[in-house]
Amino acid sequence: MLNIVLFGPPGAGKGTQSQKLIEKYNLIHLSTGDLLRSEIAAGSELGLKAKSLMDNGILVPDEVVIGMIANKVKEHSTASGFIFDGFPRTVPQAQSLDKLLQENETEITAMLALQVDDEELTNRLLLRGQTSGRPDDQNEELIRKRVQEYNTKTAPVADYYTGQGKFFAVDGIGEIDEIFGQLCQHIDSLKQ
Repeated sequence: MLNIVLFGPPGAGKGTQSQKLIEKYNLIHLSTGDLLRSEIAAGSELGLKAKSLMDNGILVPDEVVIGMIANKVKEHSTASGFIFDGFPRTVPQAQSLDKLLQENETEITAMLALQVDDEELTNRLLLRGQTSGRPDDQNEELIRKRVQEYNTKTAPVADYYTGQGKFFAVDGIGEIDEIFGQLCQHIDSLKQ
């Protein structure tokens, strides 16, 4: 089973590249945001718990998110693999994900990190903000705060996977197909 954590700051190109990877390697896309929305829409026990927390302005705790991911992993036990998007964001989440995957007799194959400097990220997000309608992509101060938040809180997850020999950095600046080619080279070298 091929299990990829696609990693990078806001605006690095994860959405674009994940779609290409899903198509090429026949992976199941696990986006924590999508999972939360679908569990809430389905009215599941986890979804109701998440909705109650979110309605009160409280972040959904790791155990709820892990529970949702566990449901999807079990639901797709015969899949070729998964691409994790927006998760894990912290080392405890990465540890929980490892435990969950071990219980399902699989593991993370690689963390592929799209690396883009802060100025390029800011420019990309401001450009995206002109067409996306997302207010968080239209405010330069807010963008810089999001990138800083990523750099301080989420980036340590890369160290966690580096310690396991599963971290691979890819330059996220360039042509979309060139970047995709680099990602595929890493994946194909691991599958041998």
